[in-house]
Amino acid sequence: MRIELSSPDITDTERNAVLEVLSSGRLSLGPRVEEFESAVANYCGTRFAVAVSSGTSALHLLMRAIAIQPGDEVITTPFSFVASSNCVLFERGRPVFVDIEPDTWNIDVAQMGAAISPRTRALLPVHVFGQAARMDEVRALATKHSLRYFEDSCEALGGTYHGRRAGNLAEAGVFGFYPNKQITTGEGGMITTNDEPLASLCRSMRNQGRDSMSWLAHERLGYNYRLSDINCAVGIAQMSRIDEILAKRNRAAEWYRARLSDERRIQLQRIRPECGMSWFVFVIKLSDDYREDARGRIIEQLRAAGIGCSNYFSPIHLQKFYREELGYRPGQFPVCERVAARTIALPFHGLLTESQVDEVCATLRRLL
Repeated sequence: MRIELSSPDITDTERNAVLEVLSSGRLSLGPRVEEFESAVANYCGTRFAVAVSSGTSALHLLMRAIAIQPGDEVITTPFSFVASSNCVLFERGRPVFVDIEPDTWNIDVAQMGAAISPRTRALLPVHVFGQAARMDEVRALATKHSLRYFEDSCEALGGTYHGRRAGNLAEAGVFGFYPNKQITTGEGGMITTNDEPLASLCRSMRNQGRDSMSWLAHERLGYNYRLSDINCAVGIAQMSRIDEILAKRNRAAEWYRARLSDERRIQLQRIRPECGMSWFVFVIKLSDDYREDARGRIIEQLRAAGIGCSNYFSPIHLQKFYREELGYRPGQFPVCERVAARTIALPFHGLLTESQVDEVCATLRRLL
């Protein structure tokens, strides 16, 4: 693609940080892990952060930490990356989906109460594309029904809700650092929390269930979900530049919004006034007047023009495994299905130029 869908923002700061770790001989379980954890915790305003191998493993550890049992239910959104519900299945629980808002594309919190059953253990909203869900209402619902509640903030590092940063809006939050995220460590993730026992338990489980530095002493079932010092060195460098990185992504988003805000054949994600957006991707939705097959034709022709793009997201409940194993079927979450059938992720990253955005928007208008 001449204009890539995504691209990490890597400079000599990150390269030199990696070389420094390689020269130190401490490639894992070294000082860079705690340094990266401190950088993320301080930024989010939480007491603790636990670095792990991915956002998926971070979500899994939270399900383990609250002892999800077979048949327990966790309420979440079908409009997300599949990991936000797979983490429940890892523990033989059941993700229970609630439809989404038609304009913000976040979970419709007003419908969550009706989904609560005697088997419900936790609420897991997702901050879709970098905009926080209605966390005040989620918190009130969790308190009323004595439920645990977490935030899947994998797409929202730097985002805010009523002035508080994502990752500090629930009992715990999780981040992912895949190369298309706001900051990257190559692969990696983070749990943020103010709950010391929860943080300690997750630290133990990420390191094969160890509670001490005795390599062969294992206090509980654990996993190799560690993040290496090499990855953490990249993360530290990225966090030192996070204001710059987010500003560049915001600039690209504003270029898009300025050029597409008057385009009546598409819908842009509505940003609620209490939310400070941290742009993860830039997604448009075709008008409902378009047939569902129009999206595929537009994506095909954008790619033919050298412009990277993708559908984003596919409904989780319609994935093959979820239909066959859990019995989900089309029509259960109509807002999600209608939105997901018409969304297109356009090229988006901090290295985009204004002329590239101009080309993408002009090509899109022609194809529309």
